Amino acid sequence: MWWYVVVFLVIWGIGWFIRDKRTIRIVTNKHVFITGCDTGFGNLLARRLDRKGFRVLAGCLTQKGADELQTGSSPNLKTTLLDVTSTESIKRAVQWVAAEVGEKGLYALVNNAGVANPIGPTEWMTVQDYRKVMEVNTFGTIEVTLNFLPLIKRATGRVVNMASVLGRISANGGGYCVSKYAVEAFSDSLRRDMYHFGVKVCIIEPGFFKTAVTSLDTIEEALQKLWNQMDPDSRRTYGDKFFQNYLRVQRTIMTFICDPDISKVPKCIEHALEALHPRTRYSPGWDAKLVWIPGSYLPAFIIDAVLAFVLPKPSHRAR
Repeated sequence: MWWYVVVFLVIWGIGWFIRDKRTIRIVTNKHVFITGCDTGFGNLLARRLDRKGFRVLAGCLTQKGADELQTGSSPNLKTTLLDVTSTESIKRAVQWVAAEVGEKGLYALVNNAGVANPIGPTEWMTVQDYRKVMEVNTFGTIEVTLNFLPLIKRATGRVVNMASVLGRISANGGGYCVSKYAVEAFSDSLRRDMYHFGVKVCIIEPGFFKTAVTSLDTIEEALQKLWNQMDPDSRRTYGDKFFQNYLRVQRTIMTFICDPDISKVPKCIEHALEALHPRTRYSPGWDAKLVWIPGSYLPAFIIDAVLAFVLPKPSHRAR
């Protein structure tokens, strides 16, 4: 009996490997629109796809980001300004892309634009702190996708959405984890709805990488602002040492866990764009594969206990 199981698993594994390696033959006629190309993953992805021959259409938040991206890129890479929190900006980008792609439509949309701060203990936040992050990460992704869907369906193309391992385990308060959980859910429903039109939807769940989003200076500045604006009575329940301890733990975690090789994320996106049969989910980063993804399948009380052990304790606590 076990012999049959082993044989089945070996055959299935070989079949999956062969299927996973099959790629599209021609990319030079494929237009890919990427959001958030000023820096980080989006910037690197745009340059890599450009070198491979894709027709890259890059959305940048600033003119400076657009100009710098054009430097060293081929004439096939074109940029436009895009603020994913602005309906007017999104519609202008759609019109621009439609003019570029013509009747063949848009081969792929990569929703990469994102922000993280502020992150920290939930009680320190205001609802506006949540809105600020979710306007970009969640509603920006949704509105951009909905507006580009007609062009993508015309090309029988694909959508790649940037989620996170923190869309599986909510390790801290603030809008980031909430927004990425929402991206996961939106992508799952979109994939199922688009199945009948031949449109493929992929989710990228990166671990921690050294980018502007994980910059310690930016994170600590945002935390300091949250601590300063908190109600004095609430702040006393945490104690004077809590804030410094929280910063120390944050520095230790980010220094240890952040991977400096950010190319791992664009490589996964490239596979999602080039594969004949792209995967539903990609999880670049050693911590994603060894910590966060396995942890997401554990009972909640185990994750709660680990985080309670790692994070600092308030001075006035019930347990």
